[in-house]
Amino acid sequence: MSEIVDYRLDGSVAAVTFDDGKANAYSHEALDAIAASLDRAEQEATTVLLAGRPGRFSAGFDLSVMTSGDEPMRALVSHGAELMLRLFTFPMPVVAACTGHALAAGALVLLSCDVRIGADGPFKLGLNEVAIGMGLPHFAVELARYRMPPSSFDTVLLGRTFEPQAAVAAGLLDIVVPADELLAAATAHAQELSQLSTGAVAHSKRLARQPLADEIRGRLAADMAATSGPGA
Repeated sequence: MSEIVDYRLDGSVAAVTFDDGKANAYSHEALDAIAASLDRAEQEATTVLLAGRPGRFSAGFDLSVMTSGDEPMRALVSHGAELMLRLFTFPMPVVAACTGHALAAGALVLLSCDVRIGADGPFKLGLNEVAIGMGLPHFAVELARYRMPPSSFDTVLLGRTFEPQAAVAAGLLDIVVPADELLAAATAHAQELSQLSTGAVAHSKRLARQPLADEIRGRLAADMAATSGPGA
């Protein structure tokens, strides 16, 4: 697929691993490679397992692009938003193996997946955009509102991050397991979910999530026009 995204079919599970050798930042290249993996999964799998590199699920969008000007920043964030909406409405279960830090867009990808299993350890997870001087886009607010309980949702407005155990209560993860057991646990969950009827999953997710996805997508151009990069 790509030097930074590995695709492997394990029975009916499409295992997609993102590893850029650094912070696992979402560049256009990374987003395209993940999307290509999803294209392939739709043809030959019934469940997707999305993982990061050890210690880092994703640090968010590529900072070099995010600080290079409004237009490049908006193009990258819009590209990422489209991938998140695709994951959110993907017509089969998507399991995230959160291998470490998941910040900003990394946390948004977690919010877009169906089952989120995290590695225990000294990791930070959360929407820290406000803490680095960037207002949250509309699509980020709505994905957080959909998945996070009201008691935790307002923390995104202040850029708070969580360690893995606290991230469960905050709605960013579903369960936490020892780091050396993460991939085995996530694979077991994905294999169990692969037995579900993809038609039933697709129908249910469409009813539950498509209206919100359509609303977000319909506002995306205006959302991006009102979004500025870090420190703006």
